[in-house]
Amino acid sequence: TLEFRSVAEPIGSIQDALSKDPNSHFLLASCTNIDTNKHEVYCETVSNGGLSREPYQFKVAYDKLVIASGAEPSTFGIKGVKEHAFFLREVNHAQEIRKRLLLNLMLSENPGISEGGKEGLLHCVVVGGGPTGVEFSGELSDFITKDVRERYTHVKDYIHVTLIEANEILSSFDVSLRQYAMKHLTKSGVRFVRGVVKEVHPQKIVLSDGTKVPYGLLVWSTGVGPSEFVKKLYLPVSPGGRIGVDGWMRVPSVEDVFALGDCAGFLEQTGRPVLPALAQVAERQGKFLVELFNKIGKQDGGKALSANGIPFGDPFVYKHLGSMASVGAYKALVDLRQSKDAKGLSLAGFVSWLIWRSAYLTRVLNWRNRFYVAVNWGTTFVFGRDNSRIG
Repeated sequence: TLEFRSVAEPIGSIQDALSKDPNSHFLLASCTNIDTNKHEVYCETVSNGGLSREPYQFKVAYDKLVIASGAEPSTFGIKGVKEHAFFLREVNHAQEIRKRLLLNLMLSENPGISEGGKEGLLHCVVVGGGPTGVEFSGELSDFITKDVRERYTHVKDYIHVTLIEANEILSSFDVSLRQYAMKHLTKSGVRFVRGVVKEVHPQKIVLSDGTKVPYGLLVWSTGVGPSEFVKKLYLPVSPGGRIGVDGWMRVPSVEDVFALGDCAGFLEQTGRPVLPALAQVAERQGKFLVELFNKIGKQDGGKALSANGIPFGDPFVYKHLGSMASVGAYKALVDLRQSKDAKGLSLAGFVSWLIWRSAYLTRVLNWRNRFYVAVNWGTTFVFGRDNSRIG
């Protein structure tokens, strides 16, 4: 539906200081370790992206350190997931999924492919019934119905989408919205399988009950967990393996280190729940820390080095703004409850889709990209999705 460049924005445009302030820098590198005693971060230049020389190491000193390294897809240690499944966390993941789907469609039209071979090649399996898995299943089914079956008429009856979930789909949404999503997706052709994946092989997955499910495209969307980088830091740990923080996003017993977003979680002794891995959580935690650091700087004569003796004020409080998910065919879900057990407004259908689209557009950071996104949507509505394969 969207061109990838329509939703990508250079980091220097997002934060002007990185382009204009001589004391602000963006470094394209991987953090390999942190020495909290020396207040140093150890880094290594990235080895991909066309660099002609070997990566080299360097270190960066800090007064205050904020760790916001995100999370990685949870594989639960299941054999074969990392080798054979596609994840959906970054732009390049979406590009690879698109290329594989279109390649499978082209290969399925070649002579000599058996009926069973076509069914396996064109079977798209999604593991995980959270918002990402449901949205992907809905949009993929929509793509198949409106675009694939018109272009690939010889194999249109072989392509199917199956969503595998161990429990209920969209478990954080209102019950009525979950039921609506199930009914709508089933009507759109999505098959539901309740089960737990035991193993993943090159062309099939094996469920815990022994059922074998062939696939041509496997998308893994079972949530996120702590990254390998976070696991090796030897910092306090919250429930779920994230970096443990207190109410002010500080890492206890480690001076001048803070953490936020998907990589951080409240320590058990704080009595606070682990917050969901959502952009709205990380965004508000970031704003909270900005205000906190500005407060420290003003009260300490503009120095960022020490916060000893300076009152931090009230701790961070998260208020959930609601959840939304598209289910394809111009339908979406809007759940404005502040928690799973609270009461609140829940909507489903075309009006919800308009709300979802409008909210999505407001999250695009500048007017140029908003214009591109709107143009992409309009082009897709009039001419359909682009199903050409490049690369």
